[in-house]
Amino acid sequence: MLRTYCKTAAGLLLALLLPIAGMAEDEPAYDAITIQLTVKQVGNMDVMAVITGQELYLPVSDVFNFLKIKNTLSADMNTVSGFWVTPEAPFVIDKSRHRISYRQQVFDLPPGDMMVVENSLYLKSHLFGKIFGLPCSFSFRNLSAVMDATPDLPVIREMKQEMMRRNLRQLRQEPEADTTITRNDPFFRFGMADWEAVVTRPGEGPVGTRLNLSLGATLAGGEATVALNYQNNTPFSSARQYFSWRYVNNDNSLVRQVRAGHIAPQAVSTILDPVVGIQVTNTPTLYRRSFGTYTVSQFTEPDWIVELYVNNVIVDYTRADATGFFTFDIPLMYGNSLIQLRFYGPWGEERSSVQNIVIPFNLVPQRELEYTVSAGVLTDTLNSLFARANFNYGLGRQITVGGGMEYLSSVFSDKGMPFLNTTFKPFNNMLVSAEYMHDVRSKAVASYRLPSDLQAELNYTRYAKGQRAINNRALEERKAIVSMPLRTQRYVVFSRLTFSEIIAPRVLYPTATKYRNIPKTKYTSSDLMLSASFRRFSTNFTTTGLFIAENDPYMYSLLSLAYRLPARFTFKPQAQYQYNDGRFITMRLEMEKQLAGRGFINIAYEKNFYTQSNNVMLGVSFDLSFMRAAFAAARSNNTTTLMQSAGGSLIYDNKSSHVTLRNRPAVGTGAISILPYLDLNGNNRRDRGEPRVTGLKPRINGGRLMKEARDTVTRVFDLEAYRNYYLELDDSGLENIAWQLKKKTMNVAVAPNQVKLVEVPIAVKGEASGMVYLLKNGKQAGLGRIIVSFYDSNGMLAGKTVTEPDGFFSYLGLAPGAYTARIDDQQLEKLRMVSATGEAPFTIAASTQGAVADGLVFRLKQEVEK
Repeated sequence: MLRTYCKTAAGLLLALLLPIAGMAEDEPAYDAITIQLTVKQVGNMDVMAVITGQELYLPVSDVFNFLKIKNTLSADMNTVSGFWVTPEAPFVIDKSRHRISYRQQVFDLPPGDMMVVENSLYLKSHLFGKIFGLPCSFSFRNLSAVMDATPDLPVIREMKQEMMRRNLRQLRQEPEADTTITRNDPFFRFGMADWEAVVTRPGEGPVGTRLNLSLGATLAGGEATVALNYQNNTPFSSARQYFSWRYVNNDNSLVRQVRAGHIAPQAVSTILDPVVGIQVTNTPTLYRRSFGTYTVSQFTEPDWIVELYVNNVIVDYTRADATGFFTFDIPLMYGNSLIQLRFYGPWGEERSSVQNIVIPFNLVPQRELEYTVSAGVLTDTLNSLFARANFNYGLGRQITVGGGMEYLSSVFSDKGMPFLNTTFKPFNNMLVSAEYMHDVRSKAVASYRLPSDLQAELNYTRYAKGQRAINNRALEERKAIVSMPLRTQRYVVFSRLTFSEIIAPRVLYPTATKYRNIPKTKYTSSDLMLSASFRRFSTNFTTTGLFIAENDPYMYSLLSLAYRLPARFTFKPQAQYQYNDGRFITMRLEMEKQLAGRGFINIAYEKNFYTQSNNVMLGVSFDLSFMRAAFAAARSNNTTTLMQSAGGSLIYDNKSSHVTLRNRPAVGTGAISILPYLDLNGNNRRDRGEPRVTGLKPRINGGRLMKEARDTVTRVFDLEAYRNYYLELDDSGLENIAWQLKKKTMNVAVAPNQVKLVEVPIAVKGEASGMVYLLKNGKQAGLGRIIVSFYDSNGMLAGKTVTEPDGFFSYLGLAPGAYTARIDDQQLEKLRMVSATGEAPFTIAASTQGAVADGLVFRLKQEVEK
């Protein structure tokens, strides 16, 4: 191996010391030398370049072939012709006429800008940028050149397409791994905990304390979750505590999920209290995307971080603008998935509130039937009974039909409520959903998105007269939303127009059997919102109008600005103006300073002109790796309120007794610990005395990698439970070339509230080397291109190599054990040679650094003709 490196270095040194003189009379004196050409976003290549003085010439065909640009070099090497990406963009590089034609333009060049050297046409490097948009810079000291690439290059397009195909295969769980690590469900194992503490000290009154603790474990092969909530000024109530057990088997098409304890009823009826019961469904937990997206836009507090979770795994996040507006494009999914928003704000009092999102479109794969059956008891004063069964069938790729029955004992009218529903796609970019529940309501939703991303949505709901299942006095609800994002390289604008109308009875008179309504009241509201960002500046302008019957309209506008100053300061003024009275309602000024990406400090002043109150607020927030903490103080009309909050999570690795503290929720997710070790005896099992290894570089299609400085273990957090992840292992960082991975890809099944230990065996490979000579006329000389094979003690082929021109051979990749080396029999037969040496036995000893068996010698001679 060392000999090969020395020969390569000698060749490079020879190329440096022996410049090649120009062959043609009209060519200037030049030096030909191999340099490294780096093309950004593509890669590196070694190319034979030409240097005259300080000028660099590059071979046109070699560079274009590397970029996969169609080109043809003429027989006399004076012309290179082809086209750039498409035949509509031809080019001709003609040395004899000192001219380049490209995209119907002609560039006349001086005679010295092109030259023919040996078997290629060379062009000055700066002309690649001037004519073809490939700027090139050359470092004479490092003998390297860097070329910028344009996005339309065929090689970049192919790389992007291959990356998209690889990502698509991973999303479809198509990658084939070298090995699969299945799920392990013990009877009981504690895994994760989330915690939060908030203390509020008002100027007057008692101190308020709120504690939240969520525990996640494995119990009886399923996922167990317990959430405990405590407030010192509120009596303890079991209704505020949460417990759930869920068993999942996505491979069982009949029953994939069973949940007991607190369940998500997915009811149409108004249910304000938790439901304790059991739920059975064959809907898988996997994130199965169908087609299209559904836009969700809402308001929260200004500048809060909003995270989007699907089945307890974060899939996207955004920051609310200066008024608290945010938007997500949620991919539509087959079946029902738990979609949540989590809000993280500066003051901590609502640091991790969770809001469930209901997507009105329910799709099921074609010719598949999915069902969900739930039954339980409400924790209300009546102990109301609840039951619901719904079925959905994929009638086609673009239509799903369903139906079922819902029962609630506290409904005074008909307790059994049958329903029908459907979701269909009449044509591209349009989705329609409709639902009918007998004697309760009829509902329809239609969404249409143009290629320009303009989206329109219409909602209509009509309630049955006298229905008591839904706590709503309305007779009809109508809503229309039109949104349009506009994005350029310099600015982003999002506009949304919302119009909603509610028709309700003005007075309701109860009778013995039914309700009779008299004159109706119409409640109408609309708002226009414009949110824009440009460089360091962002703004949000919202105008809202309320129209109730014959009353005067009530209209107001809210304008919020944010400007990022140097040193990570942000200035945020805000004002609200009421048109009815023609005056401002509130004005607010805020200054925020980020603290090195781990938190911020802010101060705000707000004036309320209606109440004539003045408010001053000061807040500090820290996002540490192991927890999040916040402190806030507010002064309002001589009253001071203080608030402190802290929260985080704990992840316990049962195999290594390792505890990881983090600042984001963990209960319900999974984790992986990747532990590489030297497999000295080659049994693929970590035994006592086999040391850990550093330098392994894992990659995984999801989660968050975390490498601990004092540990050889790489941990991956925030993984979706009940899903298989594709793990790729890169051994290029291992400190010894003899250390090699046996399996470089793994398919790992992740369980909730567990840390899966993945032990990666690294084999210590040995090296065998020697010489092959040809005996002729009593002399011996090295013989190249001879195949040397290596066989283990069982006679199985363990590897082979080919000798170099001087007869030297070397092979690295042999596990510890006894071997035999011999020349390939078929090659000897073709060459009419025989081996005078025969076989060469040798042994590779077990070693942490890798053993070397050298000195193997084979002597060949010509077969004697009979």
